[in-house]
Amino acid sequence: MWLCINLLVFFFTMYQSSNIFDEIRESFRKGNTLTKLIYINLGVFILVQLFFLVFFLFNENPLAQKSAYFQAFYLSYLMVPSDILMLLRQPWTLITYMFLHFGFFHILFNLLVLFWFGRIFLHYLNQKQLLTTYLLGGFSGAAFFIVSYNVFPGLSDGQALGASAAVMAIVVAISAYAPNYEVYIPIIGPAKLKYIALVIIIIDVLQIASDNAGGHLAHLGGALYGYLFAIGLRRGKDTGKGFSKFTDKLVSIFLRRPKLKVAHKSNARFMNDLDYNKSKAEAQKEIDKILDKIAQSGYDSLSKKEKETLFKMGNNR
Repeated sequence: MWLCINLLVFFFTMYQSSNIFDEIRESFRKGNTLTKLIYINLGVFILVQLFFLVFFLFNENPLAQKSAYFQAFYLSYLMVPSDILMLLRQPWTLITYMFLHFGFFHILFNLLVLFWFGRIFLHYLNQKQLLTTYLLGGFSGAAFFIVSYNVFPGLSDGQALGASAAVMAIVVAISAYAPNYEVYIPIIGPAKLKYIALVIIIIDVLQIASDNAGGHLAHLGGALYGYLFAIGLRRGKDTGKGFSKFTDKLVSIFLRRPKLKVAHKSNARFMNDLDYNKSKAEAQKEIDKILDKIAQSGYDSLSKKEKETLFKMGNNR
């Protein structure tokens, strides 16, 4: 009897889990760039923690030693190194490091800041600019980290991980682009973005002489890109536009385009040319209304039905 009950509970749990995974997958597919960046960071963090769990269960050393060993010998293949020769052997780390976290509070703080400032960013700028700022801010942070470790003798070789530099680029970019935008901070009250960004930068500078010097230097590198991006944008120049076009071409190479669906030919038995052209004109008119709504109020203003219509028409083109 108890065996039957346990089996029923197990299969019900698995069924519910599959529904949850389907919802997450659908949320990722339909989500904007900010949502996808958060999901990717969370996904990588969960995979790393599961890998560490297996490592933990099969090693007898104390937790502190296991953690240090795991980071030094496993995560080192994903963290960006300050050593140039090692970087040449592991060039992918320039990308992987900015999505990699090991500590819970590390990823929690980064994703909270990314969410808060990312929403403000998208209020003024578009999703491609958000992605470009995240990536180029991460690259800038890595470059600042590597150069600093090879120039200043007081710093020994190290490795960096985390989205902090990329997030910092977004924070500073929107703070420089809309410096007087106010947000409410508990206990403190309303504060302008420019003062929040300034305080964060000062804290990073003061903490360079700590056991996480590399992380704070990377933050400053991301902040530098964010500031230059915002200043250029206010002068009418998008410094990340070229990189955005490059990534679009790169993605188009690896992602197979969906096959074209010619509704006219496939439905020839059911409608003549006049009916087909009329149907096509009505569909185009509906798409134009949706695109006008996006231009005026943004993608998030669309209803669920309008989003589904836009998605279906995009696939049928």
